[in-house]
Amino acid sequence: MAELKTKQHDGDVFDFINTFANTDQKRSDSIELVKLMQKVSGYPPKMWGPTIIGFGSYHYASERSAQEGDWPLVGFSPRKAAISLYVYTGSPDHEYLLKDLGKFTMGKACIYVKRLSDINLDALEQLMHATIEFLQDKYRHFS
Repeated sequence: MAELKTKQHDGDVFDFINTFANTDQKRSDSIELVKLMQKVSGYPPKMWGPTIIGFGSYHYASERSAQEGDWPLVGFSPRKAAISLYVYTGSPDHEYLLKDLGKFTMGKACIYVKRLSDINLDALEQLMHATIEFLQDKYRHFS
């Protein structure tokens, strides 16, 4: 099995934001997301791989393959096209939490937003709380 490339490390989150976020708006939104995710999760921001800022962690084991590893409870990346939010379980039980979120698109494992002003931050908080609770209950091995 191939080793996972996205691992937590001691890179400086704010240096990353200042050099990687390609617009003033993305830098500002990234700082706001750090504050919000730290408040909701109770964990400090940590770099995961070269481009993800994560909060907390859990150890997962795939039900469909031999893959397992650690991943942040919630996180984001200020990518060029959009901000990628890693805040959704994908569970059908949590789909209702998306209805009030605002303007976004979805990928397989994340939510994409152009700017924070496009989404409802209260709805984002509710989504993060549900995701953290779900992951902590399902995996029961987190930090």
